[in-house]
Amino acid sequence: MSKQFKALVVNKTGEDFSLDIKGVSMDDLPDGNVLINVQYSSVNYKDGLASIPNGKVVQSYPFIPGIDLAGVVVSSEDPRYKEGDQVIATSYEIGVSHFGGYGEYARIPSDWIVPLPEGLTLKEAMIYGTAGITAALSVHRLEENGLTPDKGKVLVTGATGGVGSIAIAILNKRGYDVVASTGKEEEHNYLHKLGAKDVISREDVVPEKIRPLDKQYWAGAVDPVGGRTLAAILSRVHYGGSVAVSGLTGGMDVATTVFPFILRGVNLLGIDSVYCPMDLRKEMWELLADEYKPENLNMIAVNSDLQQLPQHLASILKGQIRGRVVVKI
Repeated sequence: MSKQFKALVVNKTGEDFSLDIKGVSMDDLPDGNVLINVQYSSVNYKDGLASIPNGKVVQSYPFIPGIDLAGVVVSSEDPRYKEGDQVIATSYEIGVSHFGGYGEYARIPSDWIVPLPEGLTLKEAMIYGTAGITAALSVHRLEENGLTPDKGKVLVTGATGGVGSIAIAILNKRGYDVVASTGKEEEHNYLHKLGAKDVISREDVVPEKIRPLDKQYWAGAVDPVGGRTLAAILSRVHYGGSVAVSGLTGGMDVATTVFPFILRGVNLLGIDSVYCPMDLRKEMWELLADEYKPENLNMIAVNSDLQQLPQHLASILKGQIRGRVVVKI
């Protein structure tokens, strides 16, 4: 009989939907040439959607969600990886059409795997996870487009979320004057400890009436929110400034004009961590392990395990998660 392991499994049959921790056979794992003993995973908004019947993330059932994982190689058909290697796997089809990190074992294609960089533990890798890669890419692209600390203040929206929290910590380490935007007054102290010099409300970012061009407030911005928030930011960025956008919690539609782009030379930078090329992905992980790594990384983490995971998946959909939930598998 095939070995069994524990996993969080979602299943849907007709109108019936279930979310349970149960035993799964190793034979049920999908194809992949590297078998990993998963040590840690994390909680992302997409994982929350995978945990509900109408989330439109999971493509077939039964299924093990979890778009992030970090663990130790058990066996490998790829000579680049050997038994005992510590590795990270995030994004691609993991947790969407390919069983993810919410189980004790995962079988992953080797081309989706990154060796754990020196300077990071497996747990720290999952404090980052997809949110960390997204934040790193955002800062990297902003600097590629000319952002430097002397240019002025940098805005981070959705500041208490995973991308926002990590972006604040990275930007602070790199010497930027960070302005954090949040709707949670009780989290101002947390954001200051991460490195935000100023904390402002959502209303301070998004006025009731958004002008095509407004006063110039920020040299750049990291925006995981989108929607009206992005439209407002674009109208208030300095001449030649850039906005790195990576999310749509504020909506998919952006009611803006061409004015910020043709009259102020503003750059709108789309950030994709799902299919980010592997060379760039590895570069970001190396930066997260070294130049981008903040001393206060652990304060971003909320610790969890498989038993507590359903509660956290429900909470992230309600906007009740601060920072990153790290799941010990």
